[in-house]
Amino acid sequence: MVKPVSRPLSQYSLDALALLGQLVREARLGKAMTTTDLAARAGISRALLQRIERGDPGCSIGVVFEVATLCGVPLFDQEQRQLTTHLALHREKMALMPKAVRTRTKAVKDDF
Repeated sequence: MVKPVSRPLSQYSLDALALLGQLVREARLGKAMTTTDLAARAGISRALLQRIERGDPGCSIGVVFEVATLCGVPLFDQEQRQLTTHLALHREKMALMPKAVRTRTKAVKDDF
């Protein structure tokens, strides 16, 4: 399947990306880091960092979160305790799920 050239995004999403990019840029400048320094620390190219700071929606969310974390930008407005509780509940729910949906079939005997 061919990747679409552009994907329609809501204005809310675009504004959120722009805001996160601005927060990353302000935090980077507040720590007196150059784009080269932060890009090297994050293991990405300088061009990708510049795209993140511009709020480009094509950037990988994992990379964006890592750059924000390196700059000290808080990603969620939750206390660590609440996040830990949420993750614990998620693990409990996953423990209730069956390990496999289908039962294993017998091995095929192909001894001719």
